[in-house]
Amino acid sequence: MVDILAIAAHRDDVEQTCGGTLLAMHARGWRTGILDLTQGESGTRGTAAERLAEATEAARILNVTHREALDLPDGNVQNTLENRLKIAAVLRRLRPRVVILPYWQGRHPDHYTSATLGYEACFVAGLSKVVTPGDPDAKPHRPYKILYASLYADVRPTLVVDITPYMETRLASLLAYRSQYGNQPQGGGLFVPEEEIRERTFASARHYGLLAGVRYAEPFVQKEVALVDDLMALPVQSI
Repeated sequence: MVDILAIAAHRDDVEQTCGGTLLAMHARGWRTGILDLTQGESGTRGTAAERLAEATEAARILNVTHREALDLPDGNVQNTLENRLKIAAVLRRLRPRVVILPYWQGRHPDHYTSATLGYEACFVAGLSKVVTPGDPDAKPHRPYKILYASLYADVRPTLVVDITPYMETRLASLLAYRSQYGNQPQGGGLFVPEEEIRERTFASARHYGLLAGVRYAEPFVQKEVALVDDLMALPVQSI
């Protein structure tokens, strides 16, 4: 089982959007996991086998407790009952308290579809009369908190996580995907040149860190209102 599960469409999405957060939560003693919905068979660069090897290495760098991939079609993630049940089966098996999903708007259809698909799977996983594949006797489980990783969305985050101590490791997990981030002719107009990856990674994290008075951070959005018990304990200075 895991405490925090990041769900994303593609192998390397988590590393781009919330890898530093998973490192920070692992340092606090929480068990972290990653569920990739596709295997990368349709990507411009690399093969599914290469992406598997790279994802395994990235998971080691991120210190995640568990990582697995489903078999949803790469480039054609659909919000269907069958796919909701596949994710729900993983949720019932791993039983996370917190789920991180992609933001619900974006350039790639797989990303924004995964946001809605993931949310509805979290709901379905808690229905006692729903049978999920693999283990018909699996007990219902509904995550307590759903967060949306909003690094590439043009929205003001609800919260950010300080990832300052983990920036180099976060970058290393991303660069584990040599098929994606090594300089090569395929997809040259779509992919960030290798020599710019470090600068862009640190610049975006620096921007979100400045919003909260830390050096580097990753942003998230939650849809529900936050509850505060003690006004005296609220972080981040107002003026």
